[in-house]
Amino acid sequence: MFAGQSPEGISGRLRAGYEKGLAYISKESIYRYLKSVYGRKIEAKIKKRKWRRKKRLNKGILDGRTFIDKRPKHINDRMRVGDAEFDFIVSGKSGVGIVLVVTDRKLRVSFLEPIYRVSITAVHCAAARIKKRYPEWKTGTTDNDLLFARHKELERELGIRIFFCRPYHSWEKGTIENTNGEIRQDVPKGSDVSKYSRSFFQRIERKVNSRFMKCLKYRTPSEVLQKHRDMKKLRERRREEEKMTAF
Repeated sequence: MFAGQSPEGISGRLRAGYEKGLAYISKESIYRYLKSVYGRKIEAKIKKRKWRRKKRLNKGILDGRTFIDKRPKHINDRMRVGDAEFDFIVSGKSGVGIVLVVTDRKLRVSFLEPIYRVSITAVHCAAARIKKRYPEWKTGTTDNDLLFARHKELERELGIRIFFCRPYHSWEKGTIENTNGEIRQDVPKGSDVSKYSRSFFQRIERKVNSRFMKCLKYRTPSEVLQKHRDMKKLRERRREEEKMTAF
């Protein structure tokens, strides 16, 4: 149940009462356990995670970009569901393939689509598949990768607006950088994306969306997305009932 979760996330989840029947334990107690003789195997596994600078695909000049400083305040303040960040997980030098990752800035829910034969058209098709699973998608913030050379076309296809970070300012899309760091625990740097199946990336997507997150009051991204969709259906049903009673 708690595999892959942070001590803070586990403690916060228990304090919030989401796990019925389990007693609360502080994050300090969890850290003490990890440092004890009983928790050394877990601590050793955590320390094996390697964090290195992200490999970038070739960059070039992209015409007609709208940069992040033009992004509306409601997006910057994470006020609306559907404002996302997106990026790629890239294969190592000897590998092929990439993974398109899209993360909602407010809900932190993520969607993954592997691309085994890399091209601009393939990226557009992968984005369209995500749009079907994430119909809330309204805007996206990304970097200046040449695979977005037809970004205006992509905007029309998806019905979204795209904003670009300033070149080499990856921190301007910190949400997706955090998500990619989580994915890299299972797809290490230098990996060949083509060696992993679609079902493997589906499992990674479920894992990333099952994290207990402090910014979500220790709910998971999957839980808050489902709650958002349930509330939307409820509002739509009430509007329909109001229309019926009006006649």
